Amino acid sequence: MAPRRSLWMWGLEADEPTEARRREVAASLSARFGTELAAPRIPNLDELTLRAPRVAVPASLAGCCRQDTWERAYHSYGYDRVDHAPFGRYPNPPDAVAHPRTEDELEAIIDWCGDAGYCMVPYGGGSSVVGGVTPPADNGPVVTVAMDQLDRVLEVDDVSRAARIQAGVFGPHLEDQLRPLGFTLRHFPQSFTGSTLGGWIATRSGGHYATNHTHIDEFVESVRMLTPTGWLETRRLPGSGAGPDPNRLVIGSEGILGVISEAWMRIQARPRFRATAGVRFADWAAGYEATRRIVQAKLWPANLRLLDPELAAGSAGIEGGQALLIIGFESAEVSQRALLELAVGVARASGGLVADDELVVDDGHGEATGRSGAVGAWRQAFIPGSGGLGGANAGLGLVSGTFETAITWDRWPAFDHAVREATTAALDEACGGGTLNCRFTHVYPDGPAPYYTYLGAYRSGADPLGQQAAIKAAASDAIEAAGGTITHHHAVGRQHRPWYDRERPELFAAALRAAKRAVDPGGVMNPGVLVDPDPPA
Repeated sequence: MAPRRSLWMWGLEADEPTEARRREVAASLSARFGTELAAPRIPNLDELTLRAPRVAVPASLAGCCRQDTWERAYHSYGYDRVDHAPFGRYPNPPDAVAHPRTEDELEAIIDWCGDAGYCMVPYGGGSSVVGGVTPPADNGPVVTVAMDQLDRVLEVDDVSRAARIQAGVFGPHLEDQLRPLGFTLRHFPQSFTGSTLGGWIATRSGGHYATNHTHIDEFVESVRMLTPTGWLETRRLPGSGAGPDPNRLVIGSEGILGVISEAWMRIQARPRFRATAGVRFADWAAGYEATRRIVQAKLWPANLRLLDPELAAGSAGIEGGQALLIIGFESAEVSQRALLELAVGVARASGGLVADDELVVDDGHGEATGRSGAVGAWRQAFIPGSGGLGGANAGLGLVSGTFETAITWDRWPAFDHAVREATTAALDEACGGGTLNCRFTHVYPDGPAPYYTYLGAYRSGADPLGQQAAIKAAASDAIEAAGGTITHHHAVGRQHRPWYDRERPELFAAALRAAKRAVDPGGVMNPGVLVDPDPPA
C-alpha cells in the first residue's frame, strides 16, 4: 500500500512535523516578524465532521468508489489545503471519490455521473495552488475522479523514443519505470513528487528545462481522453500541419472537457554529461540583462535561473545586494564544457563574476555538479523536503504565497517595478510589511517568466483568508495592467478566473464554450474552471 498523504500539508503523513517542531518554528518566525505567532492544534482525522454524502454509489462501482472521511477530506483541496485544513475547514467535500482501475471502470463512472447530472472533478496529485481541483460550491453533488490507480508505463518505442503512459502515474514512479530502460521524461516541475502526468498535461505544467522545451506541451506526442460523449484520441505523429492541433485542445483543458487516461510522451536518453556554474552580478538589472543575452544566443541551457538579491541572500548565501544566475547544461551524448564556457563568456561580458574553478563539468564520469557553493545551497532550498520548513509553518498565521507570469523583454523592467510596488503596498496594508522576492523560472528569447514569492504575518484580529486574497488580487491586477499573463504554469483553476476572463479574447472564449458543449453537453466536467458551462437544456 502506498504511503498516505498528509491532510494538512504538502507531502506524506510520515513527513508531518511534530508539535514541538511547529512551536519551535512559531517562536523563530515570531522573532523575525516582531509579532506573536502560535501553532494551533491540528485536529485528528476522527475529529473531523464532514457533510453527509449526497450520493449513493451503485453496487457495480463499490469496488472503486470511496466515501470515508479521509478520502473526502483529502480530495476537498489541492495544495491550497494549507490555508484551510490545519483548522479543520471542509465546507464542501466531494460526495464520493472514484479511483478507476481500468478504462472500463472510468467509462462506468462517467456514465453514472453524466446520467445523474453529478459534477465530476478529475484529480491527479492534488498539487494545484489555484483551486483547480476544489469541488465547486453550490453545484449539487460532486464526484472526484482520482486517477492514481492508472499509473503504469504501458509501452516503450525505443526507436522513436516515446512511451505510452497512464495518466495517474506520479512523477517519481514514472521515472522509476523508465530508468531501467535508460530513458527519462525529464519533466521535473517543483511539485514533481506530488503530481501526475495527467495533471501536468491538463494544466500545461512547466518543468525542468528553463529554456527551449519548457512546458509539457513539447513532450506530448498524442493523448487519449474520455469525455461524457466518448473517447477523444489523437494520432501519434512527430508533427502535423493538418489544421489546428487536437492535442492542444486537451493540453491545458484543466478537466473541463474530460478525463485524460493516457498519453504517448516523447522521452530521451538519461543525461550523462553536465556542466554548471553560478554567476554573481552587482545588482538585479545587470543579472537580467545577462540572462537576456544568453537566451538570445540560443545556447539552450537546461538551467538558466536568475535569483534577485533578496532570494540570493536568503537561499544561496550571496550577500552585498548581488543577484545570482545559475547556468546548467546537460546531454546524454556529448560534453557540455564548451557550451558552459560560451554562456559564462556572455555573462562575464555583461558584468558577471565567476572564477574559472567555479565552472563544474562532468564529462560522463558521474561526478557531482550543482551540489556545492551557492548553486548547491539554492538547490537544497529549492527542492521540497530537502531542508525547508515543510509543513512546520502551516497554520501559524503567516501570509505566504507565490504568483508567476511572463512578459516580453522590452516591457520587463517597468513591469517588475509595477508588480513589486503593488504587491509591497498590499503586504503593508494586510500585514504591516513583509518580504517579496523574484526569480526567473523559465526564460525565452522574447521574454522572461518571473516567479514572485511573498511572506508576511497576519494582523491580529483580521480575516486571514481575506488578507491573502487581497494581496493576490493586488498582484494579479498589477500583472494584468502591465501586460503580463495571469499564469505561466500554475494554471487558471478557480482562483485565476477573473483575470483569465479579461486576458483571453472573447471570440476564443466562445469557441472554448462551444467545444465544451460538444463533448460535455450536460456541463458536468469541472464546472467554473476556464469557462462557465451553458445552462442545461
